[in-house]
Amino acid sequence: MQPNLLVLGGTLEATRLCQRLAEAGLRGTVSMAGRVANPAAQALPLRIGGFGGAEGLARYLAEARISHVIDATHPFAAQMSAHAVAACDARAVPLIALTRAPWQQTAADRWTRVSDIAGAVAALDTPATRVMLAVGRMHLPAFTVNPQHFYLLRLVDPPVTPPAFPDHAVIVDRGPFRQEADAALLDRHGIEVVVSKNSGGSGAFAKIAAARALGLPVIMIDRPAIPPRPETHDPEEVLQWLAHAGTERGV
Repeated sequence: MQPNLLVLGGTLEATRLCQRLAEAGLRGTVSMAGRVANPAAQALPLRIGGFGGAEGLARYLAEARISHVIDATHPFAAQMSAHAVAACDARAVPLIALTRAPWQQTAADRWTRVSDIAGAVAALDTPATRVMLAVGRMHLPAFTVNPQHFYLLRLVDPPVTPPAFPDHAVIVDRGPFRQEADAALLDRHGIEVVVSKNSGGSGAFAKIAAARALGLPVIMIDRPAIPPRPETHDPEEVLQWLAHAGTERGV
């Protein structure tokens, strides 16, 4: 039987994987949460919106006759990933995660590692400084308890309402980014510290490389815990896994 895949997407890696799956002649759907107003074009049919928790996802897997699930969400989409593990376990649907290798600190980096957003907020309880805050739109309100800073915000979509920071600048742009351009951006805004999730991969690493080159400190937020599941960083290994998990295409 031809497999029917569900790709949990929203990342550059998911977009590239869908292209590879389509080239291999595989059938499926890519699902996004809908937090980005204009998502990138996808090579597989696109579904927008949530599922209603793990139980809702389990129902969807049954109703849509999904044969395999590929979790290619952001490494910090911990709730969605946990729901995927629970739903696939409940329906006995094979699951694999295509995720980015985390960034590794080098001797040239000046990282302060924190375990979560609250830790990053606490680390900014300092005298006024100039911050590049690269944590995503949803987490911005948590940082308003430190209004003394200037915040440089780079967002995929223009904010619907102005961010609640007395002193800030918004850059609307979509990666991948380049180190030289990010170094110029940090210099132009006089940034003194970068706050970032350890998202991994290459598309968002430019700001970390730029901070390293400029000798700037980085408050690095560690990845959240996710239930155990098979993982790979290589799209080709996803296709190999699909063959091992019972597809009939021999890819």
